[in-house]
Amino acid sequence: MTQAEALSILKSGANVFLTGEPGAGKSHTINQYVAYLRAHDIDPAVTASTGIAATHIGGVTIHSWSGIGVRKVLSEGDLDMLCQNERLAKRVGGARVLIIDEVSMLSMQTLTLADQACRALRRSSKPFGGLQVVLVGDFFQLPPVVSWEEQRAAASRVSQEEFVFEQGTSLSSSQSQHAAPKPGSAPFAYHARAWNDLNPIPCYLHEQHRQEDARFLDVLSGVRSGEVTAEHRAQLQKRMNAPAPAGKTLQDITQLFSHNADVDRINDERLGAVAATGRVFQMRTRGAPTMIETLKRTCLSPETLTLKMGAKVMFTKNNGEQGYVNGTTGEVCGWREDGAPLVRVRSGEFIAAEETDWEMEADGRVVARVTQIPLRLAWAITVHKSQGMSLDEARIDLSKAFEYGQGYVALSRVRTLSGLFLLGLNERALQVHPDILTKDKEFREQSDRAEEAFGDMGADELKTLHTNFIRACGGKVEASTASESVGQSSVRGARLAPKSKAEPTWIKTLALVKEGNSIPDIAAQLDLTAGTIVKHLQDLKAKGTLHFSDLTHLADGNEEAIAEINDLIRELGDTPAKPVFDHFEGRHSYDLIRLARLVGEE
Repeated sequence: MTQAEALSILKSGANVFLTGEPGAGKSHTINQYVAYLRAHDIDPAVTASTGIAATHIGGVTIHSWSGIGVRKVLSEGDLDMLCQNERLAKRVGGARVLIIDEVSMLSMQTLTLADQACRALRRSSKPFGGLQVVLVGDFFQLPPVVSWEEQRAAASRVSQEEFVFEQGTSLSSSQSQHAAPKPGSAPFAYHARAWNDLNPIPCYLHEQHRQEDARFLDVLSGVRSGEVTAEHRAQLQKRMNAPAPAGKTLQDITQLFSHNADVDRINDERLGAVAATGRVFQMRTRGAPTMIETLKRTCLSPETLTLKMGAKVMFTKNNGEQGYVNGTTGEVCGWREDGAPLVRVRSGEFIAAEETDWEMEADGRVVARVTQIPLRLAWAITVHKSQGMSLDEARIDLSKAFEYGQGYVALSRVRTLSGLFLLGLNERALQVHPDILTKDKEFREQSDRAEEAFGDMGADELKTLHTNFIRACGGKVEASTASESVGQSSVRGARLAPKSKAEPTWIKTLALVKEGNSIPDIAAQLDLTAGTIVKHLQDLKAKGTLHFSDLTHLADGNEEAIAEINDLIRELGDTPAKPVFDHFEGRHSYDLIRLARLVGEE
């Protein structure tokens, strides 16, 4: 599924699980959706499973937003107390859309508690009190940190409400709501009854915007699918103790460790070895003390940052205008007149690391802010804190990997195989959790079905869904529907002017296809899904407005695949797209199947 297709489903108001491989654009898609909602005067609740993830998106933890805090269970008394908190009741009761980022690190217990709190605070028996819930994450990433007590509770079914029943299990009302997961499975969020009640539509993004190396992407896909081949192992073996690139030493390359103590030791040793005089940058704060402390703990830039000329550093925020992202590495090479560090990045460009803010929002306002230089020492960093980063180069020791997915997370931080420098590798580093492997196939199949169903909808039908959801949320329908063009830098508080009445999109599709544009180009220009464009073309052809000669260019580059698809369609007769898709085992996408029908019907 493309980002545009996922965004269209989000706009419909459906509960969604937005997932995909690292670099597929999950964060970008959510930023677009948040901008769209705010442009229509709907302020979504933006939360995350951890403090670090919350600071990345400018939100708060789901624990804080929902009021559950560090609780492991919610008694009737606890729920009554939450409902008596006027500020909390107003915040949760007034929400319309809830976004939970990094859901893979959220235990099923916490998801259940958040659901219980929302139902009570919103006085509704619907899942999460009737909110649209958008779950974002990748279960192949780092798993939730679950206490021994939680694991024991899951194994012995002593928990009353935290854990979900297995698919197909029938429990009487006198029994616990939830049974434990299968032996050996981890209590992932998708095991929770709350997830089952939400029944989110998986939107599995397939585009890749991080890895630039096809060979490396193939290796990562092999690890992710649990199908690591001899060729994959050979590719990784080539990077074992590989020499440093020209002009660098191995000591210049960021190293990933599993423990903070190793990271601090390496960074302190390397900084101390630099002869230059250090400059100290102290974090400035504003807001509620408890929230300030949370921001300090989760901000990737330290409270006290000491830098020297020649220090290896990493940017800790995204700033497209300034030319860096979270994970861009470089070296301090000077100081601007105002004292800002000048960093020479891998491309050779010089970037001034100006002070920036990390903020925490609640009820649509900023309640805490810390200000610091968006840098940290980067001779070493933990695998945990590297999650969400894209690194040009990394030295990684996976000889002591012990957790499913730990190796995949570390490897997928790097953009290319040539940027990977392995110090060690064990078998566990190439394994992912078997429970996730099984569930991932289910998510992919559900995503394909959703893509087909929404792709078959006409533009008017989709527009009606989107408009009805805006109205149901109390938003302004007349606000611009082009708010997806709002960039990430302007997501917060975006408000666009009303849009003048435009000509129907099918007319634009007609003009663009006659000009010789491809379906992806038309979809991009009109900001619609490829499925919607195909639907326009089908309708136009049925009306006689488009002729076969107007469409033949759409098959360019896909002639053999289209011929193969149409041969099968003729063999099967008039049939839905799914049997065709299943026959080719996903080798041909639904969009290509629809295109084959379109250009194959002279």
